[in-house]
Amino acid sequence: MTAEHAAELRVVRPDERDVATAQTPGMQRAAGVAASTVGAEQLWLGHVTMAPGMVSGAHHHGAVESAIYIISGRARFRFGQRLEREIDAGPGDFVFVPPKVVHQELNMDDNTPVEMIVGRNGQENVVVNVDVEER
Repeated sequence: MTAEHAAELRVVRPDERDVATAQTPGMQRAAGVAASTVGAEQLWLGHVTMAPGMVSGAHHHGAVESAIYIISGRARFRFGQRLEREIDAGPGDFVFVPPKVVHQELNMDDNTPVEMIVGRNGQENVVVNVDVEER
């Protein structure tokens, strides 16, 4: 990418999102602003969906911080080494996930998908799927 191109504003349309990004079972991530879509160097921002009633696999995001904005639906976030703690979030809520915190998302509704915008302070969508002995 040329320096001139890198200085341009870009619009990434829904059909231009990168679905070849790292995934976790139970979730579908699509990168919007990322190295692969716009040449981002320090930011990853994507659209994430969870089907009704879906439970994601346990995972963490390495050394990056994550911010999640719930667009629609209700999600429960389980976290901790054995997923022993939990918080719930719904439309309009932000959730902060510190680096290396093992967590899991659950769609609390059997009829409605959860839609989220996820941002990370790194250009790659770091996803480390883990096996957890649950509480």
